Amino acid sequence: MKNRKLNERFGFAWAGIRAAWESEQSFRIQAGFAAALLMALLLLRPPLLWWALCFIMAVLVLAAELFNTALEALIDHLHPEIHPAIRTAKDCAAGAVLLLSFGALAVGILMLVVALSILP
Repeated sequence: MKNRKLNERFGFAWAGIRAAWESEQSFRIQAGFAAALLMALLLLRPPLLWWALCFIMAVLVLAAELFNTALEALIDHLHPEIHPAIRTAKDCAAGAVLLLSFGALAVGILMLVVALSILP
């Protein structure tokens, strides 16, 4: 796999994103939230800093979902039985996605507050 051509490496990356899209409802839901966020940004037209913050948070959540999906697929393949250590690993990965999602929600709420001038 090392030293492959750039277009091959991009192909592997897109295959991973496609696999997560096809197999993980959570990834599709998070992608839907990202699309809704884009619509809100286009509607509200906040300053560019808010666009950047929201974009970064959305990408981080989607990337965390990809890591979670990869970890779960690997663990399920190597050790399909439920073991306390495996449950902990999976729960921690899911917890990371949840924390990032809460962070993204907080950034989105703050952007709405600023864009709608609710606070001075």
